[in-house]
Amino acid sequence: MRDIFIINPAAGKEDSTIALTEQIREVYGDDCKILITTGTGDALVKAREEAQTGDDVRIFACGGDGTSFEVLNGSVGYKNAAIGVIPIGSANDFIKYFGFDSKPRFLDLKRQKNGTLMSIDLIKAGEYYCMNQCCAGLDAQVADLMKGFKRLPFVSGPMAYNLAVVKAILGKIGINMKVSTDGKIFKEGSVLFAVCANAPVYGGGYISAPKAVLNDGLLDCVTIDTVKKLQIPSLLPKYKAGKHEDLDVCTYGRCEVFEFEAETDIPVSLDGEIIHTKSFKCEIIKDGINFVLPE
Repeated sequence: MRDIFIINPAAGKEDSTIALTEQIREVYGDDCKILITTGTGDALVKAREEAQTGDDVRIFACGGDGTSFEVLNGSVGYKNAAIGVIPIGSANDFIKYFGFDSKPRFLDLKRQKNGTLMSIDLIKAGEYYCMNQCCAGLDAQVADLMKGFKRLPFVSGPMAYNLAVVKAILGKIGINMKVSTDGKIFKEGSVLFAVCANAPVYGGGYISAPKAVLNDGLLDCVTIDTVKKLQIPSLLPKYKAGKHEDLDVCTYGRCEVFEFEAETDIPVSLDGEIIHTKSFKCEIIKDGINFVLPE
């Protein structure tokens, strides 16, 4: 099996290319391939080129959730390709499924080299695929806004998220939409959050779907009704801690197909990548890809 490392030099606060390359060579020697991305979409292209060779390959996304999103979308559909994550980005929310303290484990290249493959489900989100979560509402607006904050010095991923939340709350909140699960109405009206999840955590540490499991063949679906702005400061800590399921404003369920319709185009976050649309469909893809789980 070949090991490929696709490094995004723009991930995180500083370029980790040189340091990470040295670490990779120390563990793998010349028995691997290191590729450096040059811009948006390049990780997808590079991953697809490696997957298309047909031999067994492990493709590691070295960056943040955006890099993982691209590597996934370049690798999906190729049964010979497994993907892994080297978390040098600002958030890396997906790996928090394995514990909020799991980052050192995923950064340990010896443990990655000795890792095992686990089959995980995926979300087919329109023409894209996601490992983590798709969302519309305040959270998608925040994901769009936080890109600017992440560029500021001394601002971490979680801090960028919180700053973006404040900015979004100061604007208009709530989106009128109809949410359906497996063809039935799940929620209709003004919502603050609408999420379908394959894994529990997004937004730099918010546990929006605390019961989500990577390989149960189901999406976890969450909506939070629009509340008054003065209620948001008390709501968000519960939402972040995953303690919102029993709140009157929360609707929580599971499904195989999640759809929404809004009155106008709105931002939709696909593992942190933003598109704009007024209707969208997500569905679970059972055993969609193999994931490298470090030793």
